[in-house]
Amino acid sequence: MNPNRAAKYYYLKFLRLQGDPHSLALGVAIGLFVGITPTIPLHTALIVTLAWPLRGNILAALIASMAVSNPLTWLPQYYFSWQMGNWLLPGRLSWDRIQDLLGVFASDASFRENLARLGQMGLEAVAVMLAGGVLLAIPFTCAGYILAFKFFRALRKKRREKHILT
Repeated sequence: MNPNRAAKYYYLKFLRLQGDPHSLALGVAIGLFVGITPTIPLHTALIVTLAWPLRGNILAALIASMAVSNPLTWLPQYYFSWQMGNWLLPGRLSWDRIQDLLGVFASDASFRENLARLGQMGLEAVAVMLAGGVLLAIPFTCAGYILAFKFFRALRKKRREKHILT
């Protein structure tokens, strides 16, 4: 799907959403937050878990998440999450450590040793990626809420004026 067509598709989806501007904007913010964090297999579960008790619009959250988390954005999101996580937690997951791990797998080390090093690096990688992903997501979440709230409030006002005229 070409980027302009995808943007128009998501814009039209947002136009059709019904509800309170705060609830819709909160759903968008939750969707952006979850969509930007490196938690791809858990996006839907995380969105429902966060949006339902916070009274954010779940459908708006799912649409926003899909808009920012797609095959075109995964590589830059993961790269920046890794970079920001390494900045926040220095020395945890450097490129040299990743290369060392790959070297272990190429060596004659035992399966148990390879598994132990992978497990150790796996927890550190998760910590670095999540820390970086959360840090990366915060400004987008805040800006997304503000912009979505203004958008949905203006849309509601326009619908009211149209309804009064008819």
